Amino acid sequence: MLRWLWPFVKPYRRQLVFALLALVMTALLTLSLGQGVRLMMDQGFVVGSQQGLQQSIAVFAVLVLFMSLGAFLRFYWVSWLGERVVADIRQHLYQHLLTLPPSFFEDNLAGEIQSRVTTDTTLLQTVIGSSLSFAIRNALMFVGALVLMLYTNLKLSLMALLAVPLLVLPVIWLGRRVRSLSRDSQDQVAKVGAWAGESLQHIKVVQAFGRESVVSAQFSDAAEGAFQVALRRIRQRALLIFLVLLLLMGSVAWMLYVGGSDVIAGQLSGGELAAFVFYALMVAMSLAAVTEVYGEVQRAAGAADRIRELMAAHADIQSPPVQDADDQPPITPAAANDGANTAPAPLLVLNNVGFAYPSRPALPALNRVQLSIQSGERIAIVGPSGAGKSTLLDLLLRFRDPQQGSVQLHGRDLRDWPLAQLRQHFALVPQQPVLFSASVRDNLKFARPDASEAELLAAAKAAHAHDFIEQLPDGYDAFLGEQGVKLSGGQKQRLAIARAILCDADILLLDEATSALDADSEYWVQQALDQLMRQRTSIVIAHRLATVRTADRIVVLDQGQVVAMGSHEQLLQQSPLYQRLAQLQFAHH
Repeated sequence: MLRWLWPFVKPYRRQLVFALLALVMTALLTLSLGQGVRLMMDQGFVVGSQQGLQQSIAVFAVLVLFMSLGAFLRFYWVSWLGERVVADIRQHLYQHLLTLPPSFFEDNLAGEIQSRVTTDTTLLQTVIGSSLSFAIRNALMFVGALVLMLYTNLKLSLMALLAVPLLVLPVIWLGRRVRSLSRDSQDQVAKVGAWAGESLQHIKVVQAFGRESVVSAQFSDAAEGAFQVALRRIRQRALLIFLVLLLLMGSVAWMLYVGGSDVIAGQLSGGELAAFVFYALMVAMSLAAVTEVYGEVQRAAGAADRIRELMAAHADIQSPPVQDADDQPPITPAAANDGANTAPAPLLVLNNVGFAYPSRPALPALNRVQLSIQSGERIAIVGPSGAGKSTLLDLLLRFRDPQQGSVQLHGRDLRDWPLAQLRQHFALVPQQPVLFSASVRDNLKFARPDASEAELLAAAKAAHAHDFIEQLPDGYDAFLGEQGVKLSGGQKQRLAIARAILCDADILLLDEATSALDADSEYWVQQALDQLMRQRTSIVIAHRLATVRTADRIVVLDQGQVVAMGSHEQLLQQSPLYQRLAQLQFAHH
């Protein structure tokens, strides 16, 4: 764990040095208190000297003052370091998560990932910011007190050392078990959090079906499972603390008996015995403290393993290596036309594209798809569920890469584009509009943070959203709640369209943007879409054929293949599949 943490600590070496100096100073000053106790006993109490007592008390007070100052500096710098390093780890982890493709989040629970970003990093912060320095300080005090014990009385010290193997072996063995159980405990807690978040997010469905008791029982089972794993971890740590304290204090008691006998026999002074007992107790308390913190460190190591596992997740979709400007192929506008008889180059080309999901490699989602799209063209993609329509949009946005063939934009393979630059060419309006827990203004500006107020208002008006926004309690500053819960489906969709208008990309992707709307909402959303699609290349996925009748071309997909292409009227004559879809939808007319 420490090797993994070092790259995050390395930029703050100066603060680390400050913390270590304060830590060493505190440990040394604490150890020197034993000599203050010896002076107090031998030069004050034993000889009955008031002056000697005053001098030894003064020395003791100075030591306490500097030790307190060292403790202040140690706590400040170690805590600063812990907070700073964990903040960096969180930022690094979140930035890494943002680079992972959507397929990663389809295979991993959102609550589980959130637990690693928050709970596990908090455990690390506790260890780095307090427990680790506490362990190091006590380890130094253990070593220092042991050396001073040997210096003060060799016979008693050798007796104490006999107990060390009996202490170290259980610490190592039980510590490893604590680490393993800690990871299991964190996994269980993450599952509990994921289940709670999912059930509360869909509370309407839970309550509509009257399944509150079922959900509550399932959560209770998960929470009980997490408790049982945590209980096993606590049992191991409690056993570790019990064994260490029993052996340590038993050793101290034995040394007190032998040392007291030596004082009575005149072989040892009272001050030397007091100093030795002070150091022996310090050794005992330091080792006990290290043992207790060792459990915390092992628990944090389990959390670190989970974070490292997440950071090690590889993004299959990545930008190409940075090239010099001279090495990059030129981007020619798709609508460029050298002469009257020269057809414009296509904007988008899907060349023999094939793709199958890893979970079902024998069933292609797209199979030898060939399609060219001109700039400014309106393309509709229709077909039954599972035909490959949404997969096609994923390939265009490079959420996935084709396993066969290629997709080209402006004559350049999508894999040769930097991801950020590529996606600036697209504006997406998904089937389920995505809104964040923020104001209307913040949600709209998510597409373009530098947009002016005039541009913001113009986009809202073009999407037919301005009127209902003005009626909200705070207008454009109204808070929308989680996932825009305070708005209707049509209002959320119009906000998503306004955001796409504000984005002002040259290619528009519409993924069944009206499929879940009532007739009135669909009318207003369709008006907004017509405004949005003007002078833009549009690719529209739709189940409702009435929304795509005006498209320049309609592409019919079935089982991942293009089975027909043409206008609405042409397809009614040429495509049996399109005829069947049309008959099902227009039969009531």
